[in-house]
Amino acid sequence: MIVSIIGSGNVATHLAKALKTAHVQVLNVWSNRFENAQALAVQVNANVIAELTDFASDKSDIILIAVKDDAIGSVVEKLHGYRGIVAHTSGSAPLAVLSNFENFGVFYPLQTFSKHKEVDFNVVPLCLEANNTATLAQLKSLAGLLTRKQNEVDSEQRKILHLAAVFACNFPNYLYGIAQQLLAEHQLDFDLIRPLIAETANKVQNDLPVNVQTGPAVRNDEQTLLKHEGLLAQHPEWLTIYKLLSEQIKKG
Repeated sequence: MIVSIIGSGNVATHLAKALKTAHVQVLNVWSNRFENAQALAVQVNANVIAELTDFASDKSDIILIAVKDDAIGSVVEKLHGYRGIVAHTSGSAPLAVLSNFENFGVFYPLQTFSKHKEVDFNVVPLCLEANNTATLAQLKSLAGLLTRKQNEVDSEQRKILHLAAVFACNFPNYLYGIAQQLLAEHQLDFDLIRPLIAETANKVQNDLPVNVQTGPAVRNDEQTLLKHEGLLAQHPEWLTIYKLLSEQIKKG
């Protein structure tokens, strides 16, 4: 199976490298920044495509579109003439955005990616959807080379899955940032709470979050809550977040 990649960001980079590791040929790479496409192509021994319209003669079996959601439409408009399978990697864009093609699908890796942090793709869930059974079978075949976790998820389910991922990943990371800034203001190292973060994440691997919630809000420890609110007096935005989350935790 031969694959081409459109994009050079975090998802595109990790996918391309995982494909190479799985001995899948990455034929061509395109990015809106040519130098980024060159950098990724070097890593996976691929060619660089200068113009999206050049994909009309692309010989790959599958093109994976790994760009930000609001760029998918403009990419699709310039891929006319390509006869293989086209799939995007978005968590929130619908399958229908690719309906101009004969065979199309979704190849969504449910994971957070940072370009310089390696990810074990073998445990990354790949959420798949396609417009016909033959295309789905091809996407499953490709996914099977990368991970043991494959799931058929339609566009409506995937929107909810992506929203849940924002709550489970993006928001907590923002809160880690607040914690880091609070510590830094008082000459304390963020390393002090890394074990706490790891233990919290580890607990929900085997239990539901509601069963392992701890802290002053779940205990209705009003004295501690008031002390914390006082410490946040100079940070009104953080205080608002603290109060809102504490009230929601109290409600269970």
